[in-house]
Amino acid sequence: MQPLARVRVAIDCMGGDHGPTVTLPACRSFLDAHPDADLLLVGTAQALAPAQGWPRSTLITATEVVAMDDAIEVALRKKRDSSMRVAIAQLKRGDDGLAAADVCISAGNTGALMALARYVLKTFDGIDRPAIAALLPNMKGGFTKVLDLGANVDCTAEHLLQFAVMGSALVSALDNDEEPSVGLLNIGEETIKGSEVIKQAGELLRAAAAAGQINFHGNVEGNDIFKGTTDLVVCDGFVGNVLLKTSEGLAGMMSQFIKQEFTRSPLSKLAALVAMPVLNRFKTRVDHRRYSGGALLGLRGLVFKAHGSSDAFAFERALARAYDAARNRLLDRVHDRIRDTLAVLPAASAGAESEASANATSAKAA
Repeated sequence: MQPLARVRVAIDCMGGDHGPTVTLPACRSFLDAHPDADLLLVGTAQALAPAQGWPRSTLITATEVVAMDDAIEVALRKKRDSSMRVAIAQLKRGDDGLAAADVCISAGNTGALMALARYVLKTFDGIDRPAIAALLPNMKGGFTKVLDLGANVDCTAEHLLQFAVMGSALVSALDNDEEPSVGLLNIGEETIKGSEVIKQAGELLRAAAAAGQINFHGNVEGNDIFKGTTDLVVCDGFVGNVLLKTSEGLAGMMSQFIKQEFTRSPLSKLAALVAMPVLNRFKTRVDHRRYSGGALLGLRGLVFKAHGSSDAFAFERALARAYDAARNRLLDRVHDRIRDTLAVLPAASAGAESEASANATSAKAA
């Protein structure tokens, strides 16, 4: 697929712990570095005032904001003109088949973002639940893509297969690798280990591999993520979110360790000073802000989630990741791979019958 010549990014400028004080500086810096990008900045009129006159930017006013602690029902039913909802709506295609934006990004409430995106955009046929995919650094100098990272706590074997299909499309779009290796996160490599859901998922993934739809490596353990054993690792959202937060905590601990070494004895200070170049490179490598921006895969529109506590650097990195995914037509790749896989694996769509009722439920709630 040919990359997009220009990329239009819709941004929920009000989302996250810090809102416009972070998102607007990040957007300005992103514009300077990406001359082939156009931004649709969504927020309250007062918040967007500093962006008046920016190049390649359109200001879209919303009158409400989804707070980080708002219940999903509030976001869906009571805040119909929120910046988050208006930003997502820029991805919805009109009667002419065109949308105002190619990708949307928000640092706001994850549950609200997922619910609104699913209601406004709907999921692809054959996909029950969208999943959040992000990158984690590995020892090979690259990144391991992992999903789901918190969107779905309880998953069936069919859901895990769907995650593998969507994740493979993500790797293909970002790394130009048409056959990325897929690992299923488990408590051991042996096929006899794990819960019944994991065992069933392994059977579905092996069937998909036999049909030539994915490149399934087999079961992997937690340390394989950072070894880079496979390009992609699939897990449920409960395990994935614990993994993500643990890795972020380790990165923070490393940063704190470096600072503490300079407050110890003169000998410790000297040793730390000598090791500082190496320590700083490692600190940079594991800095979770550099990998901000998770894709919500499975929707009929490309939505990215930035960390709620993002600073300007992290949000700009998330913007760049969303831009790269849109430019490389991630949405089309996900759609095509889902279509081709489900065509030869009818068992994978066993749960897909619930999609229409789930979307109808969301519509009723909204």
